[in-house]
Amino acid sequence: MKIIGLTGGIGSGKTIICKIFNTLGIPVYNSDIEAKLLMNNDVQIITELKNKFGDDIYNKNKLNREKLAKLIFNDNNNLNFVNTTVHPAVKLHFNKWTEKQISEFVIKETAILFESSTYKDVDFIITVIAPENIRINRIIARDYLKKEDIQAILANQISDNEKINRSDFIINNDNKQLVLPQILNIYENLRKNLNNIQPKISNI
Repeated sequence: MKIIGLTGGIGSGKTIICKIFNTLGIPVYNSDIEAKLLMNNDVQIITELKNKFGDDIYNKNKLNREKLAKLIFNDNNNLNFVNTTVHPAVKLHFNKWTEKQISEFVIKETAILFESSTYKDVDFIITVIAPENIRINRIIARDYLKKEDIQAILANQISDNEKINRSDFIINNDNKQLVLPQILNIYENLRKNLNNIQPKISNI
């Protein structure tokens, strides 16, 4: 079974792309959703976060995400601690999930595929891109965040150009090009030529 990493900056539209792949019968693992579930249910993660940030980082057994966001915002030490605490658990959970799948390939969606070095664990990479102004408007409408806060988040993610250079497939979700034909083209390419496609050297 091949593992296809799917990534893209915040607001690029990864969720809808994943839903379409899933509709085509491809199992999709959403790393962000699973990480949130693990942070509320994994005893080891809960213990480590409480030891680091105090018991009140959880409220009635649920992670206080607003407080955690403030603790890791512009604090790389806290951010790295959370990442090194959560990522191994997500990787283990994904591996167990993969064992239950019967498809020729599965998709692992994660916004920080490159930043977290998860790209080393996948066979091919799909990157979803969109112009920054479109991404900002999508996030404002979806999450009601301030523009300056969104720009701060974008500043901590690697650029689309770097992602493009390190990816095998690109989906342009700029509200001008139709995404479905792009997805179907990648789907057919993978389905027919999965064992013959050579991944980019930069992915390894």
